Amino acid sequence: MAASLPHCTMSEENQLSDSDEELQEHLAEVQILLARHKLVEDLVQRQEGRRNDLVEDIVHKQHLSELQRRLEPMHPADVAYILEALPLDERLIVWDLVKAERDGEILLEVSDAVRETLIESMAPTELVAAAETLDTDELADLVPDLPQEVVADVFKSLSAEEREQLRAAMSYPEESVGAIMDFDMVTVREDITLEVVLRYLRRFDELPDHTDQLFVVDRDDHLKGVLPLNILLVNEVEVEVGALMQTEFVELEPDDMAEEAAKAFERYDLVSAPVVDPEGRLVGRVTVNAVVDFIREEADSEQLAQAGLREEEDIFASVWDSVKNRWAWLALNLVTAFVASRVIGAFEDSIEKLVALAALMPIVAGIGGNSGNQTITMIVRAIAMGQVQPDAMRRLLRKELGVATINGLIWGGLLGIAAWWLYGSIALGLVMTAAMTLNLLLAASAGVGIPLLREKFGADPAIGGSVMITALTDSGGFFIFLGLATLFLM
Repeated sequence: MAASLPHCTMSEENQLSDSDEELQEHLAEVQILLARHKLVEDLVQRQEGRRNDLVEDIVHKQHLSELQRRLEPMHPADVAYILEALPLDERLIVWDLVKAERDGEILLEVSDAVRETLIESMAPTELVAAAETLDTDELADLVPDLPQEVVADVFKSLSAEEREQLRAAMSYPEESVGAIMDFDMVTVREDITLEVVLRYLRRFDELPDHTDQLFVVDRDDHLKGVLPLNILLVNEVEVEVGALMQTEFVELEPDDMAEEAAKAFERYDLVSAPVVDPEGRLVGRVTVNAVVDFIREEADSEQLAQAGLREEEDIFASVWDSVKNRWAWLALNLVTAFVASRVIGAFEDSIEKLVALAALMPIVAGIGGNSGNQTITMIVRAIAMGQVQPDAMRRLLRKELGVATINGLIWGGLLGIAAWWLYGSIALGLVMTAAMTLNLLLAASAGVGIPLLREKFGADPAIGGSVMITALTDSGGFFIFLGLATLFLM
């Protein structure tokens, strides 16, 4: 799924750059303080004397208090970034310095893999306290990672309304609108004046984040319309809400796919959108920050899936955890590599007679793999954006085969000329051109067919695509090139 990035002025770009540089500086400062702390601690421990414990305690507090002072003003997302960039032992030191009231916010910001390590280090009472600082929709994201006994205590600490909201949020599939909606919103009635609305809003300490409109409901919470804040502010206070509210607006349902909601936000430049149940009752809202988070997570998952990784991996995870995450597709790679080696082995006599084949065949396989990855990337992206219908395979296949044919004749022809020049054989150049063209055609067919067939059978079209393309173009490229060489050059 793709989303258009907002236009940035030069000053905004500079601000973004400065912010990134500042974050890197914060990370460097944290790493320096941790290194100093460890160095001094090691030195003190080597010293002998009765006051060692006292000295160590003073040094310990000195460095850690400075570290805590640096962390305190940081945004939770920045603290999360720093935690993700640290090895496990240093990560836990920093995590212990974070104020308890910020634990929940930071746990939501870190990656799933890092969140697991932090939760394992926390006592049940700490986890309950962290959960109590979160809104219901945020809690729904955290609860699946919490121990069962902690979840039970968290449920006990919630009001009846909050429990119902949490159950509702957790009941929706992970990639649905219901899973990303929140319940923090402002509703008004259509028969009141703007003056009453303004007085009502002044009772809030602050409005919910990303509030760009108020939702107009009846006594049964049926959604009647929306009142944008800009309309509220520029009109006379004695006018009733019903006269100014908009009845044409984008609304979502909890069972809608979050991907479709993201497209609607992109298409209509939305900041928020109401979520209604099948009876038309307002049950929540989706905000642009939730949509951006969803897009980022989907992009990350797709990138990992293309490489054959099952889940996001903590860069400082244990060796065994990393092995478990990576082994499946590596095992497939081993099988395909063995197949490719057997293909080469079947043409040993041809390679012995014409050594040039050994030097040229990796070129055919490599370019075929690159071409196939280009195709599969375009198809997966189009699927994610909803641009590819189930009946589009034949049309897309014809188009990609045409592209492959032209590329094969052009670049294969150039490689054929190079082979003729290097080895003095016109026949070898022609074989090179033909093999390149045929392998690109194979790559195009696989690049279109693999993701579309996986989607047809209910599998994620992005998972392992590059691995499968590489396997096909390697084995297929070797077979095509060596087979043609055996037929026409031996």
